[in-house]
Amino acid sequence: MSSGADKIVSSILSDAQSEADVIIQKAEKESEVILEEGQKKAQAEKEKMLDDANKQSSMKYQQLISEAKMNARRAKLEAREDLIEDAFKSAEEDLKKVSFSSSDEYKLALNEIVKEATLEVGGGEVIVHLKAEDVEKIKDSIETIAKDVETQTGIKTTLEIGENINTIGGAIVKTKNGEIEVNNTIESRLSRFKKSLRSDVAKVLFN
Repeated sequence: MSSGADKIVSSILSDAQSEADVIIQKAEKESEVILEEGQKKAQAEKEKMLDDANKQSSMKYQQLISEAKMNARRAKLEAREDLIEDAFKSAEEDLKKVSFSSSDEYKLALNEIVKEATLEVGGGEVIVHLKAEDVEKIKDSIETIAKDVETQTGIKTTLEIGENINTIGGAIVKTKNGEIEVNNTIESRLSRFKKSLRSDVAKVLFN
């Protein structure tokens, strides 16, 4: 190869190398920019993921705390209800003991229960249903109760002992034609008064 050709080849190679160096430098700079942007983006994504994770963790924590408080309140209310129910059951047991005794207190209460129910049906011809053990406790008072009701209602009243009923105590009173009935048994009275007595029982138990 002549010296002229060598120069041409050398020049071409030199230019090509220069162009290659420029291209390489440009590529390296672009690569650095891309890498830097990628790192920034990755960092932003990382921070966003951490922020989201913290928010979710905080929400979950608050949810768990809220559920725990709710469960604690529910457990407390259930415990209170259980204690109130136990108090009513205990009262029912005490009433059962009194009603199966021969105490004057129960006899007087039974007279008032029958009288109250007879007044409620409006007097007239009335049938009184009692447990078997209570018939003896009230039979001597039947006429007196009838007269008291007659005086208060102005309606001629007679009381007749009907079939025995299964009850702790008290009475079921019906008009003879069966049109009106008043359940004044101890169970029924306790059930009726239970709602109004709950707050009083709660005050005694928890105050």
